[in-house]
Amino acid sequence: MPSPAEPARPAQGAAFFDVDNTIIRGASAFHLARALYQRRFFGTLDLLRFGLIQAKYLLFGESRTQIETVRSKALALIGGRSVAEITAVGEEVYDTVLELRIFPGTKRLLDEHVAAGDQVWLVTATPVEIGGLIARRLGATGCLGTIAEHVDGFYTGRLVGDLMHGEAKAAAVRELAEREGIDLSASYAYGDSLNDLPMMRSVGHPCPINPDARLRRYAKKVGWPIREFRGRGQRVAGRGVRTASWAGAAWVAGLVLRAAQRRIRGRWG
Repeated sequence: MPSPAEPARPAQGAAFFDVDNTIIRGASAFHLARALYQRRFFGTLDLLRFGLIQAKYLLFGESRTQIETVRSKALALIGGRSVAEITAVGEEVYDTVLELRIFPGTKRLLDEHVAAGDQVWLVTATPVEIGGLIARRLGATGCLGTIAEHVDGFYTGRLVGDLMHGEAKAAAVRELAEREGIDLSASYAYGDSLNDLPMMRSVGHPCPINPDARLRRYAKKVGWPIREFRGRGQRVAGRGVRTASWAGAAWVAGLVLRAAQRRIRGRWG
């Protein structure tokens, strides 16, 4: 006699978090790039480019052009490297840098969702291997990230699918919801940039965290709640961001200058 069919599980909500400037201050890819530079994966001029992008990111927020630039540079740099090698560097970067740059307020919010039994997903343009390890360390369910192609454990320098950004985030969230039985109308989405808007519109409870100026204006217009975890008020937070940005740019410029000096001494010494 056939057993009765199991009742369908009721759909539950989930929480979707952007990473850069939502969970972690600044661009996580920059800190990974700096660690790879220290291991001689690439040269000083490449690091300078990443440093200037990081400064612009902290000052003005992300842009599609900026992210495309980072993506193409990063893919070229890791082509031929092993997945295990990059993942090991990512683990070290998390322990030494990224963990210290997590916004405590966002971490508390993420922990509340985990404690409530919600699925918690990071949705980020960061490579999925790095986003995945951040998710594991934070106790999240998993990560939807940019997928760099690899064959036999080595990166090819090409991308699988689209960059996890903008509309691609929303499409990935909808696909996951269908696969996992997630009720998007009961779900939450958190992001800092207008580029996170498609993902945030996909859920019933959107909430900007540390929003850039454009997302802040939009959120106020439509009546979304806003969480600010960068400091005591927007003006103080903005001043701190500008200071960090130019300090970071000066640090990278100093590296270039010192490298140039070493080359000159080596040539004429």
